Amino acid sequence: MKLHIKNGRLVDPANGIDETRDLFIADGKIAGVGTAPAGFTADNTIAADGLVVAPGLVDLSARLREPGYEYKATLESEMQAAMQGGVTTLVCPPDTDPVLDEPGLVEMLKHRARILNQAHVHPLGALTVGLKGQALTEMAELTEAGCIGFAQAEQPVLDTTVLLRAMQYAKTFGYTVWLRPQDPHIGRGGVAHSGPLASRLGLSGVPVMSETIALHTIFELMRATGARVHLCRISSAAGLELIKAAKKEGLPVTCDVGVHHLHMTDADIGFFDSNARFTPPLRAQRDRDAIHAGLLDGTVDAVCSDHTPVDDDEKLLPFGEASPGATGLELLLALVLKWAGDQRGSDGLARAIGKVTHEAARIAGLPAGTLSVGASADVVLFDPDLRWKVERSALASQGKHTPFLGYELAGQVKTTIVRGQVAFQR
Repeated sequence: MKLHIKNGRLVDPANGIDETRDLFIADGKIAGVGTAPAGFTADNTIAADGLVVAPGLVDLSARLREPGYEYKATLESEMQAAMQGGVTTLVCPPDTDPVLDEPGLVEMLKHRARILNQAHVHPLGALTVGLKGQALTEMAELTEAGCIGFAQAEQPVLDTTVLLRAMQYAKTFGYTVWLRPQDPHIGRGGVAHSGPLASRLGLSGVPVMSETIALHTIFELMRATGARVHLCRISSAAGLELIKAAKKEGLPVTCDVGVHHLHMTDADIGFFDSNARFTPPLRAQRDRDAIHAGLLDGTVDAVCSDHTPVDDDEKLLPFGEASPGATGLELLLALVLKWAGDQRGSDGLARAIGKVTHEAARIAGLPAGTLSVGASADVVLFDPDLRWKVERSALASQGKHTPFLGYELAGQVKTTIVRGQVAFQR
């Protein structure tokens, strides 16, 4: 199908474009920007007046819950949620059941996603067998099966020697190790940010030093091995200061933050609202402000949805017993736009879109997040000003839990195009 997207505000941060231009799509690729290629005749024209036309979003952390946790969510429901959120490329952590530590499991997941013909799904392989932190997986075989990197998800490696060997191996073959910095002992069993609020509520705390001690260890191992590391869901001001220093030193490190941490603090726990329970926990206001500053100065490379659908049986419990996580695929765009609206300057929208498109794709090593001629035609059309209310009925994800329930947000996806085909139209 040949598509002509007409009169939209084209925002493509990868190419520095933010102006009204037409977009032309043919054979699943971007065929022209601004000017139609010779002999182009559209099969379908989409009027994009008043809409932003941007690359499809790239999400660096989306749990699709298959295989093993279909009672929480299915591939079908979460792919539909991705389409409604304008997310066309997904990176999946390996903490499924069974764990993604065998090539056959990775191939099965990619095959299931390919049949649905919606978002591009890119799994992370388990760094250690069963995520137990003892024996390394066959990284080369997992890469051949389709893994784009290796992670431990929420399971820390207790033996630092194992992590050292993993990073040496990854460096040898050019793989990226994805780690969420958390000390395995300090803050173990904690459910909220260590601070006055957790003390008043009687909740066990996770101190910031759990993150910073782990960062110090990771950076020492990076200096010793030269391995490339991506740090997932940084939550603290102190952690960001360490990352800034590491980047200045020249270490090959990148980092992302969860979109919920972009707006909320531990105060949003309120009266034990289990929807506000996350891993890592929501931190103090100074940490949230540091995340905003880190996005502006480049310390934070990308924003992810940290999409973790949880069913009612595991969420409607006392705060300390509830499972951490929230749905995020359908909120990622609106929450990033909310951050952009809070910034001064005319480039806020382009800067925000960049953090969830080409900059996220660069981290994952994927040819996505751009509207360059010849690139895969993964495109989202959205109304940046249209306000919508976050309600359970508005979410396609099987997970209906989010601390933003009841909020009114601006920015609604109208059309999502994947590989040149209209995959969702509101």
